[in-house]
Amino acid sequence: MPKEMLVFIRLSLIFGLFLAVGEFAFAKDPAHRKGVSLTTYHGWEDALRLSNGEVEAIVVPDTGRVMQFHFIGEDEVFWENEKLQGKKANPAATEWANFGGDKSWPSPQTGWQKMIGRDWPPPSTFDATPLQAHAHRNEVNLVSPVDAAYGIRVHRRIKLDPGQPVLTITTTYQKISGSPVKVGIGVITQLRDPQRAFIKLPENTQFPEGYVLLNFEKPQDRKLEEGLFSLTRAREYRSQIGNDGSSLLWMNEKYALRIDSPRVPGAEYANQGSSSVIYTNSDPDAYVELETYGPLTTMNVGDKIERTNAYRLARRSEKDPDTEAKKLLR
Repeated sequence: MPKEMLVFIRLSLIFGLFLAVGEFAFAKDPAHRKGVSLTTYHGWEDALRLSNGEVEAIVVPDTGRVMQFHFIGEDEVFWENEKLQGKKANPAATEWANFGGDKSWPSPQTGWQKMIGRDWPPPSTFDATPLQAHAHRNEVNLVSPVDAAYGIRVHRRIKLDPGQPVLTITTTYQKISGSPVKVGIGVITQLRDPQRAFIKLPENTQFPEGYVLLNFEKPQDRKLEEGLFSLTRAREYRSQIGNDGSSLLWMNEKYALRIDSPRVPGAEYANQGSSSVIYTNSDPDAYVELETYGPLTTMNVGDKIERTNAYRLARRSEKDPDTEAKKLLR
């Protein structure tokens, strides 16, 4: 990216922040101030911190991701790759830069070969391109350039609930150019090594065993109980499963994060009909991905599709993870 453009984006961020009103104002301790503030985070300059006084989310335009969401002053929940902290996404890279955090990829993944000429890494505009950021009051907007293959611009609106530990991210795909394309919105959230991960099944699920195996090996310690499918991360191998649920739950010994993204009845979904997916990575990078997918839609120039994910963070109150999950997913 030309130096002049980087300067323009940085100045735009600062100017946009000064325009914000209400509770927002620069202070010596931005971590405990409500609103949006400009910060340096793990080596990334021009990161943006959203805070409601209880939880905070960190947005890093240089990686195009929401890098963190946690209770203020407490442990991290999103997984971050420490080896890449402070580095910028590079759209010309031929190998995947696994930053961590939360981002959006187009589905179906099986269509990437046709669209971009490879199965992996993901399309660079969606995964490996710094994004423009605009901050106003209590929200941050990330905007991508138009992807050359899909003809799509990605817009992500990131907000915190003013009184609850809830993060909301609305992802919009806008078709700007090119031929019609059949696509869905995927949202991939990388989280630290869990005690267990869950998906709540709908009453009339199409998966009687609770899941469909999408890739790699069958999940470790899988269990279907009272409408909840759950698993643990295997250290020796990877696994990826899906089902037709709308609510996922990540849990370690201290915290639980529920992600909701309602399924559209009767719509067509990729991943063998899955709207919710869990991927577990093997060592040494100990993380899982909770993934949500919107329906497949044929987009023409001028069309927009949109998905909203709600992330509700809680502190554990039950020692038994199944008991905790039943309470949080009821």
